Amino acid sequence: MRDPTIPDPELRKKFMFYDTEDRQAALRIRCQYDGINQSQFFRMMITGYLESDSLINEYMTKCKERYSIQGKHKRDYINRQHKQAEGTKNKFALDSKEIESIFDMIEEGE
Repeated sequence: MRDPTIPDPELRKKFMFYDTEDRQAALRIRCQYDGINQSQFFRMMITGYLESDSLINEYMTKCKERYSIQGKHKRDYINRQHKQAEGTKNKFALDSKEIESIFDMIEEGE
């Protein structure tokens, strides 16, 4: 069965970063326990981040605070922006497919 998270070979880009051997081993074990591989894990997390999943946004905020990655003012601003965007989506009952459709209609009109 084809993995639905794998992008088309012509569109693929490689992500690479460094971490400790222990954390890499722990990730492999945890992924195996959850029945996924590391690539699937990272693609799912990236998708959640790019789609502004509220749980991932909340976790990112906690990490930024814990590791002092951004100032409180900037974190608060970003959180307000996320809430405002979510409110707009809910107000107009728009999902990602509908938003994409709107942009397609705009392009056709140009």
